[in-house]
Amino acid sequence: MLRITDARTGDPVTATPARRGLTRVEARVERPDATGLRVLLTADVLVRALEIGGTPVWTVLTGTEGRAELRARARSLGIRPFEDERDSGPGLGEAQVLSVRARTDEPADGATPAGGAAGAGGLRVEVAPADIEPAVAQDDESAAALRLALLARPRGEELRLDAADLIDAENQLKHWRGAVAAWATRPSGPIPDPVREQLRAAWEDDLDVPAVLGVLRKVETSGTVPDGARFETYAYADRLLGLELTRDIGRGAPA
Repeated sequence: MLRITDARTGDPVTATPARRGLTRVEARVERPDATGLRVLLTADVLVRALEIGGTPVWTVLTGTEGRAELRARARSLGIRPFEDERDSGPGLGEAQVLSVRARTDEPADGATPAGGAAGAGGLRVEVAPADIEPAVAQDDESAAALRLALLARPRGEELRLDAADLIDAENQLKHWRGAVAAWATRPSGPIPDPVREQLRAAWEDDLDVPAVLGVLRKVETSGTVPDGARFETYAYADRLLGLELTRDIGRGAPA
């Protein structure tokens, strides 16, 4: 069961209501900068985790300057559309609200005492500031690599990406896509139960995406996981990551 640290209390709280009611995920993005993009990407992955667990989700985008620019950049990163707040109206029957926003030094409004419940205000998920150096390409060709680079660090750590970081992410992504394409030609096999449990434990523990990536690295070099099972593992994890790891299947050997 997905548990998220509520930034207002510092306590881990179950992100999904017991009755699997509608959960609203609000991405509060002040500006279409690197921090805003990181907030929206975190919200996107949170939505994916909830949907994998069978929770119905309603997504809302709030507080944005430069909304058109943000949507264009988000689309290139494979972030699915969020409704505009002004068009969304009040929620009907929602059982949980998760608010994803940038971390600030300002006191949280409606904060609860330490150890208290999240209350009617829902859970607050905070994301540390991010910066992308001007020299880093941010076009459609490098978008998936940028997504990986942003996901590879814990969301609570401040992040500054440079050209070398993007090159590393591009190389990793190219390697994984090539490996997945090769594994797809082998006899299929089920995801080993311990591997599936490790993946779920990682993303259900406060949406620890770097730990999910760590599991994939272990699976790649494992001497006991067959290639067909490696393929199924990567395809399954990509439902959360959104990196199009299966994109190169059938395209022939990588250059």
